Amino acid sequence: MNQDLFEKGLKTRREVLGSEYVDASLKNADDFNRDMQELVTQYCWGDVWNRPGLERRTRSFLNLAMIAALNRPHELKLHVRGAINNGLTKDEIKEVFLQVAIYCGVPAAIDSFRIAREVFKEMGI
Repeated sequence: MNQDLFEKGLKTRREVLGSEYVDASLKNADDFNRDMQELVTQYCWGDVWNRPGLERRTRSFLNLAMIAALNRPHELKLHVRGAINNGLTKDEIKEVFLQVAIYCGVPAAIDSFRIAREVFKEMGI
């Protein structure tokens, strides 16, 4: 493992998803999934999320659309929260999911709206 890249990824991951979630994910890692947690932190958050060329805000737009299209509700919930932390507004998130409805299907968008509403309620927004 590249410790510098892991630490950089840990910082970014905490800033986007929240320290509470990230710390719990790492604390609850066991022999089965620890390698996956390290891989995600190092490569996804340490390398790709910190590349030049796209701001975090733009990366959040992309993630919302892709994760909604893939119908991954657990990840979508995390990334709706991350998108808010990265400066997206509720209206911008709504527009992403309307775009998802057209290009990926109405059921994916309906689920995405439902999940986003849950996150907004949890965040008090």
